[in-house]
Amino acid sequence: MKKDFKVKDHSVTGEEFVLTYDEKLHMYYTMPKPTLGSLPSYYESDDYISHTDGKRSLFEIAYQTVKGITLSRKRKLLKKYHPSLGRVLDIGAGTGDFLEHLSKHNWYTSGIEPSIKAKSLAQKKGLNLKSTIEEVGEEQFDVITMWHVLEHVYDLQGQIDWLKTHLTTNGTVFIAVPNFESYDASHYKEFWAAYDVPRHLYHFSEQSIKMLFELSDLKLVEVLPMKFDAFYVSLLSEKYTSGKMNYFKALTTGLRSNKRAKANGGYSSQIYVLKHA
Repeated sequence: MKKDFKVKDHSVTGEEFVLTYDEKLHMYYTMPKPTLGSLPSYYESDDYISHTDGKRSLFEIAYQTVKGITLSRKRKLLKKYHPSLGRVLDIGAGTGDFLEHLSKHNWYTSGIEPSIKAKSLAQKKGLNLKSTIEEVGEEQFDVITMWHVLEHVYDLQGQIDWLKTHLTTNGTVFIAVPNFESYDASHYKEFWAAYDVPRHLYHFSEQSIKMLFELSDLKLVEVLPMKFDAFYVSLLSEKYTSGKMNYFKALTTGLRSNKRAKANGGYSSQIYVLKHA
């Protein structure tokens, strides 16, 4: 049986939290769970990269470059399941790059982003993002995406139920989350950057994703790797471990993680494709 263990908030407060293991669902919960009102304070950092378009350092330049590369890959994945395009909702849209990219390729786009800072950057790209899922109303979508967002939501099962309700009959949900069963997670242990407590409230395995969504009659139909994540996460993990970004060690660990994942399927982060059961 897996044990609970302590993890520090390395990026903002330095506080310690406990990852509590759920044997039934094979996943971890961040404990104590911050109050809903206190959560925004844990995102108040200029280094929270998904809420910026910053290129202040080599690390940020690399991040933004990879983000640009992955946009077209994500679009092609969506088109694989919906060749005729359609209506897409991106939850946790950040600064809006993905929606901007889709709109240029004739998708009808909507997005949700609670961060005022990120929304202001998206607005400069011509996007008017909603702040909460409640603002969506009864509207349904052919595609709903959550790229590294599900681990952040406060009411996990409520969010999953909401996805089913707002999906068209033949619609598809795309979920990307870190995988604590990856090699880089086992290598860095409590310093693994993708634990990112307490912003990440939940820590998933492929088994937990399958079981959680089956409770809402959404079936897992495909699992895909996010190979770049092994390098990004390893680089941050090196910083948390030693106080500096050791690019060579991070590259080596990322390569090793992807190589092992090719054999066992356990990539650092994975995309889960789900449809109505």
